[in-house]
Amino acid sequence: MPTTWIVSADAGRARIFAESDPKQPYIEVEDMVSANARLRDADINTDRIGPTSAGQSIHNTGGATPNKQYQPAQTPEQHDAEFFARDICNYLLKSWQEQRFQKLELVAEPKFLGVLRGQLDNQLKPLVDLELNKDYSHFNAHQLREQLQAQKSKF
Repeated sequence: MPTTWIVSADAGRARIFAESDPKQPYIEVEDMVSANARLRDADINTDRIGPTSAGQSIHNTGGATPNKQYQPAQTPEQHDAEFFARDICNYLLKSWQEQRFQKLELVAEPKFLGVLRGQLDNQLKPLVDLELNKDYSHFNAHQLREQLQAQKSKF
């Protein structure tokens, strides 16, 4: 019987469970935590003076100042989520190449599911049997199995 790995994740934590037999409980394979999820917000985002703060000071050279309405293309939280999703996908790819699983189920918080899907290697995409946009990352193996069975029965 093929082994299915279930990835239950949010932007800070990913738990990977294995299911070889539907009658047996899930086995936790890996518990990954984003490095920045452990940091305080003050440690990630500093109070440094921005590039427009000295616009009218004597240090201004007369050049154009950047637009104060500037919005970065990606927030620090989105950037961290992308790197964490990349780490998860690299782990999955390596494990699949080692033939540790044959099917994949992705269960993630809605925003993070899109990030995870975007980082998934093309070799892994055909293996995805289920995508569910729910945050069950803090559920134990038994609770996760119950929730997934309830969701699958709706299909």
